Parts: sequence; C-alpha cells; structure tokens
Amino acid sequence: MDIQSLRIFRAVAEYESITKAAKELNYAQSNITTRMQQLENSLQTVLFHRHNKGITLTAKGELLITYTDKIFRLLEETKQIMRDEEEPQGSLNIGSMETTAAVHLPRFLARYHSAYPQVDLNLKTGPTGQHIEDVLNYKLDGAFVSGPLSHPNLIVKKVFREELVLVGNLYLSRFLESEKVDNLTLLVLHKGCFYREKFKHWLHEEGVRPSKVMEFGSLDALMGCIAAGLGVTLLPLSIVQKYSHLEEITYYPIPEKFSLVDTLFIYRADTTFSTPLIKFIKMFQEKQSSVTF
Repeated sequence: MDIQSLRIFRAVAEYESITKAAKELNYAQSNITTRMQQLENSLQTVLFHRHNKGITLTAKGELLITYTDKIFRLLEETKQIMRDEEEPQGSLNIGSMETTAAVHLPRFLARYHSAYPQVDLNLKTGPTGQHIEDVLNYKLDGAFVSGPLSHPNLIVKKVFREELVLVGNLYLSRFLESEKVDNLTLLVLHKGCFYREKFKHWLHEEGVRPSKVMEFGSLDALMGCIAAGLGVTLLPLSIVQKYSHLEEITYYPIPEKFSLVDTLFIYRADTTFSTPLIKFIKMFQEKQSSVTF
C-alpha cells in the first residue's frame, strides 16, 4: 500500500467506476484495475462490490476511505506546517452562531482579513449542534458555539458570556400580566440552536406550554416578526441592542440559571494547526482581555 494507490482508490470510490477514475487520473484502465487488485491483496480484504452498473464500496472499503481521507488531510497539514510561512495563506473555515456573527465578529473578521489578506477566510453560520458535528468531521477548522461543552476530541476556549432575555414587542407586558401566557407563539431559530433549547427548558420549568412554535431561518426575519407582534423569543441582550432601531421591540429579564450562557471557540484536539488557524486563535485571545472582538 502506497500513497499513489490510495489516491487511485479514492478516485475509484468517488466515481464508482474504474473507467471514470482512469479518465480523471489519465491512467490506462488496466493499470487502475491492477492497482486496485494489488491493494486488496496487500490488505487481504475485498474493497469493492463489482456489478454491471459499476462498483461500490464494501464495509471494509468504507472504512479504508475514512482512513484515506485522514491520511491526505494530514499530508496537506504537514506541507503547510513545513512551509513555515511568515505570511499565512490557504483556506480557513470558521463556523459561528448567527447571533455571534451578527454582533461580535464583523470588526474582528475585518481586522483578521486586513492583517492576513492571503488567507481565504470562509464563515458559515448555523446552530451550535451542526457546528460541533462539522468540527469533529473536519468540515470546519473551528467554530463559535454556546456552552457548556466538553468533548474528548475538542479543545474548548471560553470567549465571552451572553445574557439571554425574553424578547417581544411593546404589548408583551400585557400577556405576561394576564392568564393568556400559554397563548404566546414562540419564534425560534433552526433546530440545534442552543438558545432555542434554553428557551424550551425555561418554559418547561415555569409550566408554560405555548400554543405554537414558528421556526425561522434568519435573524432578520425573526426580529422583524417579533417587532410585528407575532410572538416572543429568547435571545442575547446584545442582539436586542443591535436591533434597537426597531422601536416596537422590548425585552424582559429571565431567571439567572437560564439567562447566562458562555460563547466558546472550539477546534479539534488532534489537528496539526495550520498557520491561518494559529493566527486566528492568537488574534482573538489577544483581544479577549478587553472588549471582545
């Protein structure tokens, strides 16, 4: 088994066809067939199911493709580290909750981009649950998520603390002071949102069973509907302050056991850090003691 055999194996697995893999790699089809037979013999296992429509991976083939991806990822990381570039370059994929991206990251990302213009910085917004999964599966280099969080394969750094508040329009107080609180419609962000889970647990403890839950895919749409009086939500106070131009919006404090939540930055513990990620971590750590981001 060698690197070239694994490269060929990955192409065959991707295209599910020796013919297509041979064309992509500019190899003779017979050479691809021979190399795959040699790979199976060296590993003493069958890697492919061969049939009329092409080939598919066996269970052992699926296992090998996982290790193959790890091997090539480590090779790429090794190349980046060995270059020891003074000027970071390459891609950096960062995840963030939409609320964090809206309030805390814009100036920081602008500062990072200005300092390291050769880095291809990509920001993906989404819920905490999805970002944790993507970091664990090497789809993201790091992510801003809500905590607490503990995982043996992750390094977790606390960035700042948010205060969550109940958000509604100016008529919210009338409902809170009446017996109609169960008739409130909850407006929430997509599944996997940490604040959404906090909201659910708090209402459950209060014995409140909302009549309806409406899910939104964007923060702007959510806040617009809050201002229009469609329902209530639970969000960081910093978001309410950002949308202060919406004069119809107001907020109320909630019990401290539910209101205080940490925002964390996570990345894999077993990753050989790329220069762009090292610089990213160092930059936000330097700002952490003052006004974060």
